[in-house]
Amino acid sequence: MLFRTQSAAVYGIDADLVDIEVDLTPARNEADSPASVTIVGLPDAAVRESRERIRAAINNSAFFFPFHKTTINLAPADVRKEGASFDLPIALGILGANGDLGEREHLTDALSAGELSLDGRVRAIKGALPIAIRARDAGIKFLLLPEENATEAAVVAGVDVYPVADLRAAVELIAALRQSGDVNRPAPLKVDTARLLAPSGGSAVDFREVRGQQSAKRALEVATAGAHNILLIGPPGSGKTMLAKRLPTILPPLEFEAALELTKIHSVAGLTGRAGLVTERPFRSPHHTISDAGLIGGGAVPRPGEVSLAHHGVLFLDELPEFDRSVLEVLRQPLEDERVTISRAAMSLTFPASFMLAAAMNPCPCGFWNDPTRECRCTPLQIQRYVGRISGPLLDRIDIHVDVPAVRFKELSGEGAPVVESSAEIRARVIASRERQLARFAGEGIFANAQMTPRHLRRFCPLDAEGERLLESAMTRLGLSARAYDRILKVSRTIADLDAAGEIRPAHVAEAVGYRSLDRTYWT
Repeated sequence: MLFRTQSAAVYGIDADLVDIEVDLTPARNEADSPASVTIVGLPDAAVRESRERIRAAINNSAFFFPFHKTTINLAPADVRKEGASFDLPIALGILGANGDLGEREHLTDALSAGELSLDGRVRAIKGALPIAIRARDAGIKFLLLPEENATEAAVVAGVDVYPVADLRAAVELIAALRQSGDVNRPAPLKVDTARLLAPSGGSAVDFREVRGQQSAKRALEVATAGAHNILLIGPPGSGKTMLAKRLPTILPPLEFEAALELTKIHSVAGLTGRAGLVTERPFRSPHHTISDAGLIGGGAVPRPGEVSLAHHGVLFLDELPEFDRSVLEVLRQPLEDERVTISRAAMSLTFPASFMLAAAMNPCPCGFWNDPTRECRCTPLQIQRYVGRISGPLLDRIDIHVDVPAVRFKELSGEGAPVVESSAEIRARVIASRERQLARFAGEGIFANAQMTPRHLRRFCPLDAEGERLLESAMTRLGLSARAYDRILKVSRTIADLDAAGEIRPAHVAEAVGYRSLDRTYWT
């Protein structure tokens, strides 16, 4: 008896359909083991081990594992199949071939995925959202998934998602779907995406808690408004990390399509859980001991790294010079291309990586260069070596370098300090700036000033004569590169957007030039 079911395999952040064919053949002679199970179609070790899990799950779910020679084919046969998500569809295929699913028709209008435990429970898998999108695109009606993954997949319109707790529940659900018409069909799981994307009750942190550092707050506002990369430079305890951790509170909200793309990445990494759709922009802060594969992604089967997990959000690198230089250098390509391509002998996968880089560093090895209260014992050569751990090409890709000096006592105590703005007030200006950019770039395929190409710069960032003279003087005096010139224009455009100005004025250019601290030669 031959029976066919369907599942899907995840490669990168997309999924491909996999046909699962189960053939039960009676043993013809004593040489054939009547209870043998053979899986073909390039299965990996996890798939090959599924034989024993499936046998126990079927027997412990009050079914009988067939006393036949069982051959299971995973098609297409030339694509490697990995992971334990094929347990559930293989088990359903065996039960279908054995007559336990009622009708003998192949189960081709439903797609299933899930790992089985020995008692028949269905465990969570990775990549449920890409599987749901592929099922919808293929015109498959029903999707059976573990309960932990069902909410995540149900955000995809056009396919009915049914959560299953165990193998017996899956069999009963299939019987109900086959026997009932469209009217009496069991209700699929429904998710209100508008409610998921609605603003939450608030964050545990707020910019109101940060005393002083008005210039740094302004720089972070500019960086967030235009999606610019930013580097905070200051002595220990000046508030660099505290400021950076509050960046998510002023980021604009996620649109549904962006949230769907972000959830796909987190889904294949197994980070979504029961929450379903990822509705908050991510803030990733890896330790400086991270490897290049951990940062950029990799492995025998390529998985997304921190730069992809920070897609549409912030990647924060604290103590930037402490990262291995080779690790930092791999950031150059995703910062420019907004994607990462990982090539292996068997496949080449591309992960999106459109993130805002925020980094922090001390000005010198001891951290107290130019601190009025502490003496710096570092020599100019030591400082140059310390800063030299960050290559010039990488620094060129960081739009804003801002000094974060030590906070004075009067600012900490609140005596005579200006009124401190909340994150909500700053975020309102950021959202207004982003809306101006979206209107400007309609039909251009970009959403923020930081993504402008030279063609966009010529069109949207013209300078008057005074602004041209100011920028020319800055480039000559600071020895700026052509890339730095483009970065200054982009930041100037963002500052103008925050001021609701249609044209870039000299004051906007002057502020943008002031955000190039590391281009000045004051460490020599």
